[in-house]
Amino acid sequence: MATPTALQKAEKADVKPDTLKRFFAAGAHYGLDRSRHHPSTMDYIYGLKDGIEIIDLEKTKKLLDDAKDFARSLGEEGGQILWATSKNEANRIVHNVAESIDHPYVTGRWIGGTLTNFDQIRSQVEKLEELETKKAAGELEKYTKKEQMLFDRQIDKLKEKFGGIRSLTDLPDAIFLVDTKAEDNALQEARNEDVPVIGLCNVDCNIDQVDYPIVANDSSQETIRIFTQAIRDGYADGADITL
Repeated sequence: MATPTALQKAEKADVKPDTLKRFFAAGAHYGLDRSRHHPSTMDYIYGLKDGIEIIDLEKTKKLLDDAKDFARSLGEEGGQILWATSKNEANRIVHNVAESIDHPYVTGRWIGGTLTNFDQIRSQVEKLEELETKKAAGELEKYTKKEQMLFDRQIDKLKEKFGGIRSLTDLPDAIFLVDTKAEDNALQEARNEDVPVIGLCNVDCNIDQVDYPIVANDSSQETIRIFTQAIRDGYADGADITL
């Protein structure tokens, strides 16, 4: 563990490269109370400050580079990433990032079986698309107003649950998770289906279960934005997508 003097030195932003300065300014170095940390993250802890573990941002940068390289390779191959979070502070960020490269996303509660019972989930997406097509063609107008209202409610409910994964016609080539501890159901489904996981993980996450962990504060909107966009940018670079 670092001494207080070394920790103070690490906190002087003017001695950090620009990327690390940005991480530091966003609070990416803030871990959690030591009692909450998972042993798998020990090598990424720089020291303690006021009882809070401080994350080594140089190591975080290396992890991010590895994850970006993987995302870039997926882009080169035309692969697809499923972006997922249930955290309120991450929902809009994940939604916007996924849509910017036409990728599927889940924002809100993870629907059990999204990966492990994919055919059933896909059938719900197809049901949604069928109802929308019929409505657009005026085929639902033959029903009573009450019945049409029920159809509208059904469409809205299906859109809320499955609208973000319309483009997911098969299992994704990878999944990106914000806070793999909070998204353990999604993490375990991905592991069961051999879907590689890119995860933004604070020190309470078991990063041994994550193929490409990025150890950093996973609760700050700015840190979530930085790392989520970085992975997106890596993919876009590989796919030659102009953002």
